[in-house]
Amino acid sequence: MAFLWIVSCLAFVSAAYGCGVPAIPPQVSGYARIVNGEEAVPHSWPWQVSLQQTNGFHFCGGSLINENWVVTAAHCNVRTYHNVIAGEHDKGYGSNEDVQILKPARVFTHPQWNPYTINNDIALIKLASPARLGTNVSPVCLAESTDVFAAGRTCVTSGWGLTRYNAPSTPNKLQQAALPLLSNDQCKKHWGSNISEIMICAGGAGATSCMGDSGGPLVCEKDGAWTLVGIVSWGSSSCSTTIPAVYARVTMLRGWVDQILAAN
Repeated sequence: MAFLWIVSCLAFVSAAYGCGVPAIPPQVSGYARIVNGEEAVPHSWPWQVSLQQTNGFHFCGGSLINENWVVTAAHCNVRTYHNVIAGEHDKGYGSNEDVQILKPARVFTHPQWNPYTINNDIALIKLASPARLGTNVSPVCLAESTDVFAAGRTCVTSGWGLTRYNAPSTPNKLQQAALPLLSNDQCKKHWGSNISEIMICAGGAGATSCMGDSGGPLVCEKDGAWTLVGIVSWGSSSCSTTIPAVYARVTMLRGWVDQILAAN
């Protein structure tokens, strides 16, 4: 059922730029997909960043959690010579957007990151200079360690990933998809013992993340603010919309994030 899910958000960002409340409210229609995507309202996910090589090639997404820090996936393998692009909607040439091209000063990868099991797939980017917060650039809230996001709840992922697995290139305009969360027991019916408690699954109901979405956000609404619940991690190699995608579970990783931010 394609229902229009218009998010009730404050159309105003406070002077302090509190997290999770876009100045431009997103509009998400039920189960549109990033594969066969639905374009996002421009700048309605103002924490979304594009991680790009120096030639402008987009390779991963990320989420701004404050003016100095971005969270992404460890498997994106971000280096300090890469670019972090904030405030972008259309990454095509000549789009004339007022984007911010930021550089990583340091990249912190989770010490228990395991590329074989894909456990602890999280990295933090400390920006060399702070992002300028405003209408098009503001942070997402981070899930607390104690938060519970129940199976069946509809959440949203966004990114510039492929709109079909064999597409020749990624879309220029930011795409979004509404996805139901799964319990890990439900997810294990598709992925078996590959699923650990540090992962959370979403999708399998006609929408999915795909290559190029990695590192980007899975957000759920909590107390009127969008909250980062998952980080795009892995899934079906053909981006099947009937198989759930797998995200790093932020509630399990929040403690490490807090440690890194406090120490740096």
